[in-house]
Amino acid sequence: MPIRTASLTNQIHKNGAKLHLAMLTRVRSRGEGQPASEHEQALTEERHALKKAKAERLAQPRAPSPQPAWMLKAAAAPKGPKAPKAAKEAKEPKAAKAAKGNKPTRAEKLTKKAENLDAAKKATKKSAKT
Repeated sequence: MPIRTASLTNQIHKNGAKLHLAMLTRVRSRGEGQPASEHEQALTEERHALKKAKAERLAQPRAPSPQPAWMLKAAAAPKGPKAPKAAKEAKEPKAAKAAKGNKPTRAEKLTKKAENLDAAKKATKKSAKT
Protein backbone atom coordinates (compact mmCIF):
# COMPACT_ATOMS: atom_id res chain seq x y z
CA MET A 1 0.00 0.00 0.00
CA PRO A 2 1.56 3.35 -1.03
CA ILE A 3 2.20 5.94 1.62
CA ARG A 4 0.35 9.20 1.12
CA THR A 5 2.58 12.23 0.80
CA ALA A 6 0.77 14.56 3.14
CA SER A 7 0.18 12.22 6.07
CA LEU A 8 3.59 10.87 7.11
CA THR A 9 3.74 12.89 10.32
CA ASN A 10 0.27 11.80 11.33
CA GLN A 11 1.04 8.19 10.46
CA ILE A 12 4.20 8.28 12.57
CA HIS A 13 2.22 9.78 15.43
CA LYS A 14 -0.53 7.12 15.22
CA ASN A 15 2.04 4.34 14.87
CA GLY A 16 3.86 5.63 17.96
CA ALA A 17 0.66 5.56 19.99
CA LYS A 18 -0.10 1.96 18.88
CA LEU A 19 3.49 0.88 19.61
CA HIS A 20 3.38 2.44 23.06
CA LEU A 21 0.11 0.67 23.81
CA ALA A 22 1.52 -2.68 22.62
CA MET A 23 4.63 -2.23 24.78
CA LEU A 24 2.56 -1.40 27.85
CA THR A 25 0.30 -4.41 27.39
CA ARG A 26 3.34 -6.69 26.99
CA VAL A 27 5.00 -5.33 30.13
CA ARG A 28 1.81 -5.55 32.21
CA SER A 29 0.74 -9.00 31.07
CA ARG A 30 4.00 -10.92 30.67
CA GLY A 31 6.56 -8.84 32.56
CA GLU A 32 9.35 -6.47 31.64
CA GLY A 33 12.02 -8.99 30.62
CA GLN A 34 9.94 -10.78 27.96
CA PRO A 35 10.72 -10.41 24.22
CA ALA A 36 8.51 -8.26 22.00
CA SER A 37 5.51 -9.83 20.29
CA GLU A 38 5.08 -10.11 16.52
CA HIS A 39 2.57 -7.27 16.53
CA GLU A 40 4.99 -5.02 18.43
CA GLN A 41 7.87 -5.89 16.09
CA ALA A 42 5.69 -5.14 13.06
CA LEU A 43 4.78 -1.74 14.52
CA THR A 44 8.47 -1.00 15.22
CA GLU A 45 9.47 -1.91 11.64
CA GLU A 46 6.62 0.18 10.23
CA ARG A 47 7.73 3.15 12.37
CA HIS A 48 11.33 2.86 11.09
CA ALA A 49 10.05 2.69 7.49
CA LEU A 50 7.87 5.77 7.99
CA LYS A 51 10.73 7.76 9.53
CA LYS A 52 13.08 6.72 6.71
CA ALA A 53 10.51 7.77 4.08
CA LYS A 54 10.06 11.12 5.82
CA ALA A 55 13.83 11.72 5.92
CA GLU A 56 14.16 10.87 2.21
CA ARG A 57 11.32 13.24 1.36
CA LEU A 58 12.91 16.06 3.31
CA ALA A 59 16.30 15.42 1.69
CA GLN A 60 15.13 15.69 -1.92
CA PRO A 61 14.80 19.21 -3.31
CA ARG A 62 11.40 20.64 -3.96
CA ALA A 63 10.53 20.66 -7.64
CA PRO A 64 8.66 23.66 -9.01
CA SER A 65 4.98 23.05 -9.54
CA PRO A 66 3.74 23.05 -13.13
CA GLN A 67 2.03 26.25 -14.24
CA PRO A 68 -1.37 26.32 -15.91
CA ALA A 69 -1.44 26.78 -19.67
CA TRP A 70 -2.99 30.24 -19.54
CA MET A 71 -0.06 31.51 -17.43
CA LEU A 72 2.66 30.34 -19.77
CA LYS A 73 4.21 32.91 -22.10
CA ALA A 74 4.92 32.21 -25.72
CA ALA A 75 8.60 31.83 -26.44
CA ALA A 76 10.05 34.85 -28.24
CA ALA A 77 12.07 34.36 -31.40
CA PRO A 78 15.81 34.68 -30.78
CA LYS A 79 17.29 37.99 -31.90
CA GLY A 80 20.21 38.14 -34.29
CA PRO A 81 23.56 39.63 -33.38
CA LYS A 82 23.78 43.42 -33.38
CA ALA A 83 25.85 45.23 -35.97
CA PRO A 84 29.07 46.75 -34.60
CA LYS A 85 28.99 50.48 -34.02
CA ALA A 86 31.21 52.83 -36.02
CA ALA A 87 34.30 54.05 -34.24
CA LYS A 88 34.12 57.65 -32.99
CA GLU A 89 36.69 60.16 -34.14
CA ALA A 90 39.07 61.56 -31.57
CA LYS A 91 38.19 65.03 -30.34
CA GLU A 92 40.67 67.88 -30.33
CA PRO A 93 41.94 68.86 -26.90
CA LYS A 94 40.30 71.91 -25.36
CA ALA A 95 42.14 75.19 -25.34
CA ALA A 96 44.25 75.98 -22.28
CA LYS A 97 42.95 78.28 -19.54
CA ALA A 98 45.23 81.08 -20.68
CA ALA A 99 43.55 81.04 -24.06
CA LYS A 100 40.23 82.03 -22.51
CA GLY A 101 41.50 85.43 -21.37
CA ASN A 102 38.05 86.98 -21.07
CA LYS A 103 37.59 86.07 -17.42
CA PRO A 104 40.12 87.40 -14.84
CA THR A 105 41.43 85.11 -12.15
CA ARG A 106 40.83 85.61 -8.44
CA ALA A 107 44.33 86.89 -7.83
CA GLU A 108 43.95 89.47 -10.60
CA LYS A 109 40.65 90.62 -9.16
CA LEU A 110 42.17 91.10 -5.69
CA THR A 111 45.16 93.07 -6.97
CA LYS A 112 42.92 95.32 -9.06
CA LYS A 113 40.67 95.90 -6.04
CA ALA A 114 43.66 96.83 -3.88
CA GLU A 115 44.90 99.26 -6.55
CA ASN A 116 41.48 100.89 -6.79
CA LEU A 117 41.34 101.34 -3.00
CA ASP A 118 44.75 102.97 -2.97
CA ALA A 119 43.77 105.26 -5.82
CA ALA A 120 40.59 106.23 -4.01
CA LYS A 121 42.45 107.06 -0.81
CA LYS A 122 44.95 109.22 -2.67
CA ALA A 123 42.22 111.00 -4.59
CA THR A 124 40.32 112.00 -1.46
CA LYS A 125 43.40 113.37 0.29
CA LYS A 126 44.05 117.06 -0.19
CA SER A 127 47.46 118.05 -1.27
CA ALA A 128 49.41 120.63 0.80
CA LYS A 129 49.55 123.08 -2.06
CA THR A 130 45.83 123.37 -2.57
